[in-house]
This record gives sequence, structure tokens and C-alpha cells, in this order.
Amino acid sequence: MRLFVALYFDANTVEAICKLQSLLRDNDVEGNYTKPQNLHMTLTFIGEYGNPDDVLDVLETLPFRHISLCFSDVYVHREMVLVSVARNPGLESYVRRLRRALAEKGIPFDRKNFNPHITLVRKAVLKDSLPDNLLKDSGLTTTDADMVSLLQSTQGKNGMIYTELGHISG
Repeated sequence: MRLFVALYFDANTVEAICKLQSLLRDNDVEGNYTKPQNLHMTLTFIGEYGNPDDVLDVLETLPFRHISLCFSDVYVHREMVLVSVARNPGLESYVRRLRRALAEKGIPFDRKNFNPHITLVRKAVLKDSLPDNLLKDSGLTTTDADMVSLLQSTQGKNGMIYTELGHISG
């Protein structure tokens, strides 16, 4: 099973992200747009791991408290268009504790530095640079996170399918 731990967003935030994607399309950005139901922010990518209950057990030991997030920029990185989240000490602390707890239980995870973002477009092709006002025009400014989810990722006929295997609420 291909697993990861992530934050999902409320309907208003997803709507604002979709509006941002629409603005990208209006600015001739081509590529594979993330479907609304797949919009998330990965906290820790575990990868292939056969026992999701082990991961859920770890999540249950880590209280997740309400976190307010501020979106800060829309940018291009490695053929992807991303929206970044401003530095948030509460979120960073949770991710550090999560990774430490996973390591203590011998659960493997990607140890890359945590860079909070949402992937908007993969395999992006831009004709021009991104306009500076995209984030403001989309209305995507802040959101609240109240739970963390364990997700399974599978390749479907029409792209990735994410299935929530469990979550921990704040």
C-alpha cells in the first residue's frame, strides 16, 4: 500500500483552490490539474507500507490541535504549480512529532524537509510567467485544519485515487 499522512480542506477552501486553478487555466497554464477531491497537503509521505493500522496507532498517540494556515505564494517547481503555506510553528511541530513517532515504531517515511504546499498542476506547461495577483484574485487566503488523515494512493484509469483509511480530529 502506498500511504501518506495529509491535511484535507473544507469545502470553502477547496472552492477557492479550484478558483485559483481556473485562473491558471485562464493564464494558459496547461498540465494535469489536481482534481478537487484530491486536493490536500502532505505532512509525511510513507510510501509502500503494508500495515496502515500501525500508522493509525501512531496518529492516535499524537494529539492534533486546530491549526490556522495562511497561503503565501503560487509558484512553479519542477514542472509543477504549487501554492505555498506560510511558516507555521504549530504545524511544523506536529510534523516533527509525527516523524519522530513513526521512526520510533520503525515505520519508514520520506525524510525530505517539510515544505508545506498544495500541488495544483503536475506536468505544467506555461507560456508566460505566473501573474503576481493569482492568490489574491482567487480569494485563497487562510484556512483552518482540524484533523489529519491517513490516505492510500492508488493509480486509477483517470489518475490518482486517494482513499482515507482513517483520521484523527483535533
